[in-house]
Amino acid sequence: MPAGATPRPAAGLLAGVTVLDLSTVGPAARCTRLLADYGAGVVKVGAVPGRGPGQIEPQFFAYGGRRGTRHVRVDVRDPDGRDALLVLAGGADVVVESFRPGVVDKLGIGYDAVRERNPGIVYCSTTGYGQSGPRAAWAGHDLDYLAVGGFLASSGRRADGGPPIPGATVADSAAGGMHAAMAVMAALFGRARTGEGAYLDVSVADGVLWLMSLAVDEYLATGAEPGPGHDVLTGRYACYDTYAAADGRWLAVAAIEPKFFANVCGALGCERWVGHQYDDDAQDAIRADFAAAFATRARDEWVATLAGADTCVAPVQSVAELADDPQLAHRGALVEARHDEHGTFRQVGAVLAGMTPLEVPVRLPSPGATDTDELLVAAGVDVARVAELRGKGVIA
Repeated sequence: MPAGATPRPAAGLLAGVTVLDLSTVGPAARCTRLLADYGAGVVKVGAVPGRGPGQIEPQFFAYGGRRGTRHVRVDVRDPDGRDALLVLAGGADVVVESFRPGVVDKLGIGYDAVRERNPGIVYCSTTGYGQSGPRAAWAGHDLDYLAVGGFLASSGRRADGGPPIPGATVADSAAGGMHAAMAVMAALFGRARTGEGAYLDVSVADGVLWLMSLAVDEYLATGAEPGPGHDVLTGRYACYDTYAAADGRWLAVAAIEPKFFANVCGALGCERWVGHQYDDDAQDAIRADFAAAFATRARDEWVATLAGADTCVAPVQSVAELADDPQLAHRGALVEARHDEHGTFRQVGAVLAGMTPLEVPVRLPSPGATDTDELLVAAGVDVARVAELRGKGVIA
């Protein structure tokens, strides 16, 4: 362990925190995945099969395969199911939901109903555009939120001039999931000081705005509208670009500082450009010389020469290459998981700072298995009443 580093507690930084997750996919599910990996006890609340509209069920490997979580199935549209959910919420610290605005209140499981039983609850509603405003009722997904938040317009262009489809769900994961998890953790910290719970109105589109704040703040302050090729971070200069190697694979060059740019130029035999890094008139020529030089050797040959030589050069890796990446292996980022139906495979582990190391192999929940009866009894529901609810099909 590096000097000065603090070991992570074995129980997890959020040990003792109970979270009810009413979502199945999307930003809210990303949020609770993070909370679970920080040690919170996450209970996934799903619909009872065959009762009402079906929910989207993630694939067996998605969201960490729901590792380290427990499962309840309750028909919250039924009054008895609603009451059962409220009993569980009465003993929880956090509720996370992702219904359209107003739906949880109609179902009788909204913030006010939960707070009446549990005044200290942290209730997080995660939606695309927030609980209010002219877009609040719009349906949407990741691409829509990136669109309205300026992200797509600021990205590079496809051959037809249109914005590209991003290679990752940036809005769902960062603008939504991380946004919600950070807000929940802040609310829990505040509650520890004041004893007061909180209602959190998480808008994924607002999160995209925050991700775009460098560009938006520049426009608001100067009137200059950022976009593709606007500045060094959006492709204006050859020192911050991608280049093809001789084997058709690619390298990313991010030599923003002059000393790094000079090192790149020296390694490529392009020393004449050292003094012209930010000369707009020279960029086409610099790019052409860089492209010609990179095209003379295979990607990994260039990586061996440049990556450790203070050049800010890195390989553009495919997802398949990550499986054998030596840095990820050293960090223990990919762990073995075992699933009753799908066998043994690897998945991304608890990789963020401060997360609790996973016990490997990670055991993933069996399909269809629930902890409904056990959790309801633990929350104070009589065993006979639980059996009655199951007999009526209200729980599963």
